[in-house]
Amino acid sequence: RWLQQHEYVAKLNVHAILSASAGQEQLLIELLVTYTKIPVLIGELISVEIWKYKIFPVLCRLEDFKPSSTIPIYVVLHHEASIINLLETVFFYKEICESAEDNLLDLIDYCHRKLTLLVGRSANGQTAVLVPPQELQKLAETMEFEISLKALSVLRFITDQVESLPLSVLTRMLNTHNLPCLLVELVEHCPWSCQEAGKLKKFENGTWHVVPPEDQVKMTKLDGQVWLALLNLLLSPECQRKYHFDGFNKSQLLKLRVFLTDVLIDQLPNLVEMQRFLSHLAVTEPPPPKKDLVLEQIPFIWEHILKKNAGKWEAIAKHQVKRVFSSTEEELKLQAHRWSQIYSLDMLEALAPDRPRCVVCGVEAAKRCSRCRNEWYCTRACQVQHWQKHKPACNLVA
Repeated sequence: RWLQQHEYVAKLNVHAILSASAGQEQLLIELLVTYTKIPVLIGELISVEIWKYKIFPVLCRLEDFKPSSTIPIYVVLHHEASIINLLETVFFYKEICESAEDNLLDLIDYCHRKLTLLVGRSANGQTAVLVPPQELQKLAETMEFEISLKALSVLRFITDQVESLPLSVLTRMLNTHNLPCLLVELVEHCPWSCQEAGKLKKFENGTWHVVPPEDQVKMTKLDGQVWLALLNLLLSPECQRKYHFDGFNKSQLLKLRVFLTDVLIDQLPNLVEMQRFLSHLAVTEPPPPKKDLVLEQIPFIWEHILKKNAGKWEAIAKHQVKRVFSSTEEELKLQAHRWSQIYSLDMLEALAPDRPRCVVCGVEAAKRCSRCRNEWYCTRACQVQHWQKHKPACNLVA
């Protein structure tokens, strides 16, 4: 049943992307709201996250965990990416944010954990991920990074609705997690930008690319998401009333002034208001936050799953080794075929920002494997060279 659920989520994600690209996503939004599916998706998202941190490490240590294929594990890891990508596509709409109801607190906690990973990546040069089987390690790290970037976008869309968010949500963002200071860390360290061999590289549209000198001061979409979230959280009168501008928070926020250059403000004119706010903050002492006597709601999905399964992680891992990750070759072929049907490659290629590139040498490619239609090549020679590595996956999918 879970595999079928994953198929539904993956298909829904593809449909959302295609609908959004055509400007026809309103029907999907209405269906998600009408059938209250956003809380379900948030619950699924956190369940997979817990699986990654509680079950997967135990799974990898078990002696009898010797999967003949890593595809089933990849599908579980990919499930989280599918859900967060779907949420990123639809959370632009106010009605989606409202339909999350109390589960919005859980989603904010999830986004906070992912942004903390991004800050840790920029500080340590790597993500704080698990150590899965060797062949999945690089993939897991890349996927964790991209998921965290999607979480940043989701959080920014939530902050767009700051004027209508419940008090408990505002308190969670501003005081429990101190998101303004966390966003300042992202501005400072910019984990989607790095120096390599003396060249500036930035992560955009799912890949790292070298930035030419004339574009190095250009704001990326990810930069914009951070600045817009900061604008929403700091300039809203309600947030200013709730946020505690103590000595530490004030000093952190004032770090933003050095980044507010004329070039940056030209690209996002709203930052003029941010510049004025910070100049005022530097010479004043804001009053302490007003304390309202209310019953604060707290997130429950993460804690509920942890408490329900406390002490059972190893037993669950052993059960999954026998029932989920010990598929026969025929079962794997059937599963791979079903998963390959989720995506219509011809339609998805129309959405790709760049033309496909050869998996061997990286140049622009015009040919692809005629059996599985998954890998691209520039010449027959590259395809022959790659065949021994590609053959196992090709046999599964074809």
